[in-house]
Formats: sequence, C-alpha cells, structure tokens
Amino acid sequence: MGYLKKLFEQTGSANKAEILDILEPRPAGRLLDCGCGDGEFTALLARRAQVSECYGIECVDGRIEEAADRGIIVTKADLNKPLPYKDGFFDIVHANQVIEHLTNTDHFLREMKRVLRPDGYAILSTNNLASWHNVFSLALGMQPMPMHASNEALVGNLFDPRRGEQHPFEGDAHLRTFSYRGLRELCLYHGLEVLDLKTTGYYPLPLGLARLVCKMDKIHGVYLIAKLRPRHNGL
Repeated sequence: MGYLKKLFEQTGSANKAEILDILEPRPAGRLLDCGCGDGEFTALLARRAQVSECYGIECVDGRIEEAADRGIIVTKADLNKPLPYKDGFFDIVHANQVIEHLTNTDHFLREMKRVLRPDGYAILSTNNLASWHNVFSLALGMQPMPMHASNEALVGNLFDPRRGEQHPFEGDAHLRTFSYRGLRELCLYHGLEVLDLKTTGYYPLPLGLARLVCKMDKIHGVYLIAKLRPRHNGL
C-alpha cells in the first residue's frame, strides 16, 4: 500500500502541474478559484496567469483564513448556489477536484459560464470514472475509488490507499464522478466549448511512463482536465 499511497499523492501533484502548464497569461485580469482551500495552489495559479486580482470561494473557515493570509480575496459560499459575482467578471475560472462534490453540477457549469468574460476561459479538473483502475474495481465487484460509497469514510475498495480513513471535512465525499465523454458532453450542453480535454496519471504506472501513455490514451487516465471557453450564439 505504501507504493499506491505515494503514487496517489504524486499523481495529484502532477495533475496540478499540468493545470499550471495550460494556463494562458491574462495580465491585469481576474481569476476565480472555486474551492480554493488554503490558497496555496490558488496563489500559484495567480502568479502563473499574471492576473492582478485573485478571488477564491471556500466553505471551510480555517481554510478561508489561510487563503486570505496568502492574499486571496476569499468569499465563504456554497458552489451549489449562485456565484456571488456579476456577469462577465472573470478572465479565468478554475475548479480542481470540486465538481464531483456538488449536488447541482448543471447549476455550477451555468454559473461558471455566466461569470466568465466572453473572451475568458475555464479550467475544470476532476476524477475520471473510466480510469482503468476504476474499470477493474467494478469488474472485481468493488467500489470505484473516486465514487465514494459513504459520506463518512472511505470504504468499498480493498486497494484504496486511504481505505478506512474518515473524510476530513463535511462535504468531502464525492457525489458524482464523470467519464471522458460524460464531462465533455455536459460542458457542451451548458455552452462551454471544449478547447482541450486530457488526462493525467495512469495507475499503476509510475509518473514518467504515465505521461507517455496519457498522450496516446486520453480516455483512461486518472484525472480529467478540461480547458473551456464560453460559446456564444453565432460563434
């Protein structure tokens, strides 16, 4: 289990590195990080994108304080409800490992599009239900790792490196998990053009080999990363 847990952590870091790599600079622009946590990664996003204002939404009080200390303009809000910003306010909207926790994903994507400028873009990343380790888990009668069976603890998969652990915060359980085509069609349905959709990580392969395989297979990697832009009538 030691190797699996280490690979799990490394793959999460690789996913963030890929997100940073596909960011387009928007000097003097505004960035929103949905589910900004303690703001550490949000600050990296802001520096890479060269924005002048960086906003975050978070629901855990301790995380809000930490993010604010890092210079993030944080609002405590529920992402299942309307975003507390006016139309077209942001150049970039980012949401990493967030959409799978929401009860109303349709509403969230509509709101994401609403607050983006017409020439803005969004980056959305989430677990991939069709990743091979999830497919094999189902074939063996086990729960796919990112499709949590309990709101309290991680149970249902013998190979989960965090099996038996409690979810650290209320709302950390995954409620809906997406496949490559499922996420793509959902974004298109809500008027978000898919500029790119790729995967990172390929369990149980080490990261170096996983990067090579993900270039050939965008469907079965561990995480999905979608780069999106608002689609408008006539465009």
